[in-house]
Amino acid sequence: MNLVSHQIEIIGYCAAFLTTIAFLPQAIQSWRTRDLSGASLGMYCLFTTGVGLWLIYGLIIEKWPLILANALTFALALSILILKLRHSLKRKP
Repeated sequence: MNLVSHQIEIIGYCAAFLTTIAFLPQAIQSWRTRDLSGASLGMYCLFTTGVGLWLIYGLIIEKWPLILANALTFALALSILILKLRHSLKRKP
């Protein structure tokens, strides 16, 4: 495949947009309902950490598709993780 840098960047931005926007409905539902009983605390811890590492990686290699997508996804995932932690702490006796 013989792609130029500009075409590669477009693919990166499209992938970043789609994977970030895919997470948005879950975040909105979690904020609205505050019902995170079906969400796994372990999964959100791992996911948020992974997205944070992708963000750091994007910053190091200075690739804006990675930086923008992972900064937004990290903020969304962290907000859901915080809601889940609050919910989990309230349920414990």
